[in-house]
Amino acid sequence: MNRIALITGATSGIGRATAVTLSQNNFDIIITGRRKELLEDLEKEIKSKSSGKVYVLSFDVRNKEEVDKAIDSLPQDWQDIDVLVNNAGLAVGLNHIQEGVIDDWERMIDTNVKGLLYVSRKVSPRMISKNYGHIVNIGSTAGKEAYEKGNVYCGTKHAVDAITKGMRIDMLKHKIKVTAINPGMVETEFSLVRFKGDKDKSDSVYKGFTPLYGKDIADAILYVLTRPEHVCVNDMIITATAQANSLYKIVD
Repeated sequence: MNRIALITGATSGIGRATAVTLSQNNFDIIITGRRKELLEDLEKEIKSKSSGKVYVLSFDVRNKEEVDKAIDSLPQDWQDIDVLVNNAGLAVGLNHIQEGVIDDWERMIDTNVKGLLYVSRKVSPRMISKNYGHIVNIGSTAGKEAYEKGNVYCGTKHAVDAITKGMRIDMLKHKIKVTAINPGMVETEFSLVRFKGDKDKSDSVYKGFTPLYGKDIADAILYVLTRPEHVCVNDMIITATAQANSLYKIVD
């Protein structure tokens, strides 16, 4: 029997790649996000490429009522969630702290921290009831060090790092695995969102070197989810070969 995996932020990038990869490797997938039309496109793609089942659940992780209502609405045969991939997250703006845009700060905090908490709070009791499950939180190398103009984004990802460590301790007695995956520079919509739709600025971030791609992180997620029962990968940092961490990279 396939395990059921719920993936947040599945409309693009890492989330989308993870949905496709897991669906091809004996998982049934609940894909979630705000953009329902993109989820429906992904549903068609998954059904065309695998025999795994897929269920679309559209909601905004920033809204606790939406989170609760959406997950409570799952049909009976989709309620037994085995895997939660907390992928929804974003960076908005790139400003020094004294020039920061409050709306940008709140959007990052609400999505990256509170959204992860809302979904985890709703799903984890289901795992606890059966003493089985695996939660994967997508962090960032920005959660391991800070960089100029990254202040609040780095803060949210440091929070994800700390929350994941605490979650691992809390879930230990319930035999639930918890893993942090911390990617470096991944070519997704990330920079396009950070620069608020400025494609030239977004494209410039990845010039001169080969970044990571969504599939690279999806493969890492598949790896941690398929370790033997007695093995839990607690923390993983992944960068492009040309990148040492959030601060150092080489370009051609």
